[in-house]
Amino acid sequence: LTLCASYVYLSMSYYFDRDDVALKNFSHEERQHAEKLMKLQNQKPDNDDWESGLNAMECALHLEKNMTQSLLELHKLATDKNDPHLCDFIERHYLNEQMTSIKQLGDHVTNLGKMGAPQSDLAEYLFDKHTLGDSDNES
Repeated sequence: LTLCASYVYLSMSYYFDRDDVALKNFSHEERQHAEKLMKLQNQKPDNDDWESGLNAMECALHLEKNMTQSLLELHKLATDKNDPHLCDFIERHYLNEQMTSIKQLGDHVTNLGKMGAPQSDLAEYLFDKHTLGDSDNES
């Protein structure tokens, strides 16, 4: 909701800044609203101590699932409102990538668990080195 509101305010700002509208103070006011909402969005997250790679991967997986659910709800709304362009945009630019990310993160969580993480620091080290790839830095 906050993201939506910030985009609406930004849209208003650009509208009032157009040459054919030329209401720069309206534009400035709406741009300030958008910036405030964007700053609010970018505040420090609730958690910044991830404890382990496994915990971070589990949190990332949960976040990706929530994002996918929101995108699916937006897609349904676009379908209900008969907006095929938005449906296509969401499908092409987001949903396929989301499914790939969820599958990959799910696999990582499973493999880390099988390797003994988070109890085994060696498991996370080996996973980081061989699965996530540290080979570019070791030429």
